[in-house]
Amino acid sequence: MAQRVLITAGGAGIGRAMANGFAEAGATVWVTDVDADVLADCPDSWRVSEVSAADEMGMAALFAEIGDVWGGVDVICANAGIAGPTARIENVALEDWRTCVSVNLEGAFLACKFGAPMMKAAGAGSIVFTSSTAGIYGYPNRAPYSAAKWAIIGLMKTMAMELGPFGIRANAICPGAVEGPRMEGVLEREAVAKGTTRDAIHEGYASGVSMKSFVRAEDIADMAVFLGSDKARMVSGQVISVDGHTENPDPKV
Repeated sequence: MAQRVLITAGGAGIGRAMANGFAEAGATVWVTDVDADVLADCPDSWRVSEVSAADEMGMAALFAEIGDVWGGVDVICANAGIAGPTARIENVALEDWRTCVSVNLEGAFLACKFGAPMMKAAGAGSIVFTSSTAGIYGYPNRAPYSAAKWAIIGLMKTMAMELGPFGIRANAICPGAVEGPRMEGVLEREAVAKGTTRDAIHEGYASGVSMKSFVRAEDIADMAVFLGSDKARMVSGQVISVDGHTENPDPKV
């Protein structure tokens, strides 16, 4: 039977690359997103659901539907996230903090909450969390995002311990700077915050990486497909950076 894979925020960016990667590997794919337009652009062979990963009722209904249609799920990519505000801590509004933490952390929690019972019943499964190098080093001017991504690693480590006896693995991928629209927004906001240019910020990020380059969404997807496969059957509880080796998490410009 084809592997059954759920990717939250799978309509665009890293999530879309993950969905493509799993589909190319022969998996049956189900993606969620809050953007109806990107879902409408997904291949007809994919199942899609317009739902926020941080919406408890929506996620409960999603997993109930997955149970009805698929009878279970083999891999969950808890990928949903937003960049959140770029500002010094004294300028971060509580509402913006809560929104960022909710989408990034509560979305991952709900994927585990509703997905774990299905995987336990099957005695197998893989949960792949999308964290960030900001969840390893911290990051100035990105406190809500960094805090949420650190917390995802704690959640992942706990899930690896809690669910391991049921044959379920949990791992976290930590992307570095990924080329794409979300990172472009970060570059522009950081340029404003630091009083410089977008190109200078871009160069600062690239110069802080051993390989002197941003990564591609496909690089993250390749790791997710591996972690979801039997080739990674004894890989669990791991924090794996796909970043070209970040040397300097706070690029100076």
